[in-house]
Amino acid sequence: MNMTRTAMLIALMTVMFMSVGYLLGGSGGMMIALLIAIATNAIGYWNSDKMVLRMYNAQEADERTAPEYFRIVRGLAANAGLPTPKIYIIHEDQANAFATGRNPENAAVAATTGLLQRLTPEEIAGVMAHELAHVQNRDTLTMTITATLAGAISMLGNFALFFSGNRENGNNILSIIGTVIAMIVAPFAAMIVQMAVSRTREYAADRRGAEICGNPLWLASALNKIARSAKTTVNEEAEHNPATAHMFIINPLSGRGADNLFSTHPDTDNRIAALQQMAAEMGFSHSAPSSRVTPEPPSGPWGNHDDQGSTGFKGPWS
Repeated sequence: MNMTRTAMLIALMTVMFMSVGYLLGGSGGMMIALLIAIATNAIGYWNSDKMVLRMYNAQEADERTAPEYFRIVRGLAANAGLPTPKIYIIHEDQANAFATGRNPENAAVAATTGLLQRLTPEEIAGVMAHELAHVQNRDTLTMTITATLAGAISMLGNFALFFSGNRENGNNILSIIGTVIAMIVAPFAAMIVQMAVSRTREYAADRRGAEICGNPLWLASALNKIARSAKTTVNEEAEHNPATAHMFIINPLSGRGADNLFSTHPDTDNRIAALQQMAAEMGFSHSAPSSRVTPEPPSGPWGNHDDQGSTGFKGPWS
């Protein structure tokens, strides 16, 4: 189903490219737009994950550089029956994370230093399990391709004035219409992405992630902390690249808390409530902390260690 949705999305955006190209430059503009669309689709399929990771200056981590983080992801991947994805760290104060890659064999997960510092090992496990659920459900292909295509569509808006200003007949009605359409497409490119990627996938990834890590309340508690971090800490890179916002576990953009038509994510309180209900059905009695609770002191990127070197983290894969 996700593969079908991705194919339809690619076809729709390709038609959009060609239509705007025709309005801006006639048949020649349409052919140029077609070539750009073909190139963008190819890049989006094969390299969009690398582009997104590079965009956020993500650095690959391993068992030597980030042992606890690596161990958590590796254990969760084994629980889910997935190959261990490549693991990245993003040097960003805002607590957040995302997954990318065209399939489980070519997947990657990335967490910010803010997330690794503010969350407990159990909460990190809940977040990484959610991201692995996206990998298992093959949501990541749709996420990465839409981010790449939306950026390319925005490019049409950036060049709209250039094309119209260099047209011999500036009064050509098609030229004027094309310019207006392209200029409107640019600021709404992120919204196109938000509508294209169904928000119900977040609920599905929450539920599957809770199954992978073994405790829905770990993820519920993590979502609460990440949502607060997103409201108080600006992610400058995400603000400059809003078309990638849908890839994160919580919307990284400021001022987007409402569960409305153009939101990239469902309301966090609704997600937490669903996880708490799931926890109750599984027999867990403790509630996730409310948004009024003071955050716990940072536990460090790999958790607190006792005198024996143990982190105190008892995951279901231990």
